[in-house]
Amino acid sequence: MRSQWELADVINRFREALEQKYPLSSQQKGVLTLLQQCHTSAMGGHLWHCPECGHEHISYNACRNRHCPKCNGLRRLQWVEARKAEAMPGGYAHIVFTLPHDLNDLCREYPRQMYNLLFQTAWQTMEAFAGDSKYLGAHTGMVAVLHTWGQNLMLHPHVHCLVPMGGLTRQGKWKQARSKGKFLFPVKAMSKTFRGKFTDGLYRLDQNSDIMLTQPIDLRQKYLHPLYRSKWVVFAKRPVEGSEKAIEYIGRYAHRIAIANSRIKEVTDEKVTFSWVDYRHSKTSNMKLNGVEFLRRFVEHVLPRGFVKIRHYGILSNRLKNQALDAAHSSQNQQRPEKLPVMHWFELIEIICGKDPLLCPKCKKTRLSIVAILPPKRAGPIDDFTLNTGFYRIA
Repeated sequence: MRSQWELADVINRFREALEQKYPLSSQQKGVLTLLQQCHTSAMGGHLWHCPECGHEHISYNACRNRHCPKCNGLRRLQWVEARKAEAMPGGYAHIVFTLPHDLNDLCREYPRQMYNLLFQTAWQTMEAFAGDSKYLGAHTGMVAVLHTWGQNLMLHPHVHCLVPMGGLTRQGKWKQARSKGKFLFPVKAMSKTFRGKFTDGLYRLDQNSDIMLTQPIDLRQKYLHPLYRSKWVVFAKRPVEGSEKAIEYIGRYAHRIAIANSRIKEVTDEKVTFSWVDYRHSKTSNMKLNGVEFLRRFVEHVLPRGFVKIRHYGILSNRLKNQALDAAHSSQNQQRPEKLPVMHWFELIEIICGKDPLLCPKCKKTRLSIVAILPPKRAGPIDDFTLNTGFYRIA
């Protein structure tokens, strides 16, 4: 069911006031424009025709921007299906690395450097514990997904990591984790290691003039730096039984954006009301914000152009995953499943919605077909047919 209010409504209503009050980057402005135009005539579209009953309707194109609440459901499902096709048989752990809020100003000023460092040090921490014979003694891997927000839309950078419950030995054999049903690695020790590696990384970035720390780090006395008194959180969930269930679980976080349209409850001339989950008190309630403040919080989560927010490491990288999959299945005397064929977009939508999106909504007897292409609103006509109808003819 379509939400009454959409993020595009908020942008249309408060963007001008936002830009008058706050300086926006060209990337932020571009994203707001795409989200405003998504599924409108500005994006162009298609004329669909039913050969059975003659019914016709126009569908406008999606913006396909990764920050758009309308454009990520299909991507998420495609991502989940692709991960299921290469699932490790021994299960997965879900681990979250979170930056302390003391670093928020640096994240605002240097998002690319800070988020790259977050990915890098989360992986270095996982490698260190997996390689230790006390815990696993093998080369592991992870899929990491960056989120920069909390439920209240405030800056809250963290990465969700899906980690296999095992790894490859130096001999190329699969080694299953001993901690079946328990946490993969000790989270308190991981928090300290993560803190140490991240502050070392900050020092290097500062020394290389990639960032500028207001209070430089002295590696000889780094334990006295205020960052060491901050709360560095590594959170681990108990392993989810069944590899596919674990992938579906982490799939909720892949391609998620800061706010879904379903959470926007009301938009007035001054305020935006949206639902949020207060995890501290385990309750869901509504929050009302000034419209400009709501939009200011949202644009903080626009990632730098070209920044990769889902990353694969170690034995889950393209270079090693086939070797790891063969070894993992062989260790359990299983035959590796055949790769599933790639599904078309309309097949995936049918899975999500439970109905064929191409079936004629009027006669429900046959599928619609495209008979003309509607150019983007800004595009000029190219022939008399386009000039008179607004459509490009399909031969």
